[in-house]
Amino acid sequence: MQQDVEGGDSGSRELEDWLKLTQIPNFSVARLLKFKKKYDIQLSEIFVASTATLQEMGFRQQQIEAIQHPDESAINTSLKWRYAENNRFLIHFEHPNYPFLLRQIASSPPLLYGYGDPKCLNNYQLAMVGSRVPSPQGKENAKTFARRLSECGWTITSGLALGIDGLSHQGAVSGGFTTIAVLGTAIDKMYPRRHIKLGEQILENNGVIISEFAPNTVGRPEYFPRRNRIISGLSQGTLIVEAAIKSGSLITARYALEQNREVFALPGNIHNPMAAGCHHLIQQGAKLVTCIEDINEEFQHLILPTSSEKVHKSEKNMTQSLASDKLLDSVDFEVTPLDIVAQRSGIEVAEVMSQLLEYELRGLVIAVSGGYIKLGEK
Repeated sequence: MQQDVEGGDSGSRELEDWLKLTQIPNFSVARLLKFKKKYDIQLSEIFVASTATLQEMGFRQQQIEAIQHPDESAINTSLKWRYAENNRFLIHFEHPNYPFLLRQIASSPPLLYGYGDPKCLNNYQLAMVGSRVPSPQGKENAKTFARRLSECGWTITSGLALGIDGLSHQGAVSGGFTTIAVLGTAIDKMYPRRHIKLGEQILENNGVIISEFAPNTVGRPEYFPRRNRIISGLSQGTLIVEAAIKSGSLITARYALEQNREVFALPGNIHNPMAAGCHHLIQQGAKLVTCIEDINEEFQHLILPTSSEKVHKSEKNMTQSLASDKLLDSVDFEVTPLDIVAQRSGIEVAEVMSQLLEYELRGLVIAVSGGYIKLGEK
């Protein structure tokens, strides 16, 4: 089955060798590159080498067993999945469409399974991650920053998880922009199930969904932290929107630092435990972000698909107009009771309620238990 599709895979013979490689215990892409340099050998030659030669090269018995007796059923399952639909791809580390930035990390996945156009994996990407149970402000920040950054030419990359991840994808697709989702499960097992529709929307907007895990792979909890290195590895930088001290988002930030990528964090209320992780990162040197220009100014050397000048002007004008609004000025970015808003603004409660309803429809505030929260610029 020698197939070669536009933008997709190379021949299945080469693909089979990479599928065999993933079955070799404790044998990574990094080790393969060392072997190729040291022994001047190609991957395909490893699978036809004699036992004595493999032993001389340093392979252990368990590895030799895997090399000489690969699981053909698993290989066929992957190839069958790949060629079942036209919108699927399976690319290996040496394929031209394998993401350039992902090649640079210490633990590059040997294979990427995916839906969509693999060429998008080389877009300029910005990772956005955070809490699975964000505050109302965190939810709004995720959607707003994702959309604004997409307007500037960034491709938003995240993990399709509940909370900030999913909201970041939603912010991108709400404007019809490309976004990339990295699964921590097998490519044929969308998780969480409630995001199946979001996954469809991502693909409808020319986005991509990828996983390093083959079809039918049984899920394990440790796969999700492992997935985070790919999210940060694909991206020029990682923005932590809202996160606790002990969270997967901080694992992603650590990976980003190890990969020599930029780390950004949105500050929050000092009493909000979901902001504690961001504050910790800022104390450790992550860049504090209050608007998209705080991010874009770090990447002035990149030529993004669209200019951010228009977005910056819009953001500045909106900020100026909101600053002069007495009523909106009376609402905090945390829960503000209605009577406090009326007291601060000097406006009657009935009029305050009427105007706040209008602001809520405009997306400037949100009504929550106990009062209102200012959402910031739209």
